[in-house]
Amino acid sequence: QVQLVESGGGLVQAGGSLRLSCAASGSGFSAATMGWYRRDRPAPGKVREFVAAITNRGSTGYADSVKGRFTIERDNNKKMTYLQMNSLKPEDAAVYFCATDPYGTLVSMTYGPSERGSWGQGTQVTVSS
Repeated sequence: QVQLVESGGGLVQAGGSLRLSCAASGSGFSAATMGWYRRDRPAPGKVREFVAAITNRGSTGYADSVKGRFTIERDNNKKMTYLQMNSLKPEDAAVYFCATDPYGTLVSMTYGPSERGSWGQGTQVTVSS
C-alpha cells in the first residue's frame, strides 16, 4: 500500500498562491490515481470535499469551485503529486489531504478513494482576507 505525506501548507493572503506537495512511499504509485481533498473544519460526519484528481496517465479532473485556479500534477519518477493553488480565496482555507487509489477513476475519486486506497495526514492552508 502507498503511504502519503503532505507538505507546503501555510498562511497566504487572498489572491496569493501556494503549492502543496504529496510524497508517496511504497509500491504502486505510478499506477494509482491520485487526488486532493479538503475539509474546512473538523466536525462529526463532515466529509472531505473533492478538489482535484489525476490518473496514472495524467488525465485530470477538478471541482467546479477550483477550476481555472488550481492545477494538479504528478511526477511518477519522484513519486510526488502537487497541487498548485492560485488566486486563493478565504473560502479555500482548509486542511488539504492527499489520497491514492490503485483502481480509482476521475469519477470515482470525486467520492474519495476506495477501501483499497489511502490518505495522508493533511496540511493546513489558511487564507487571510
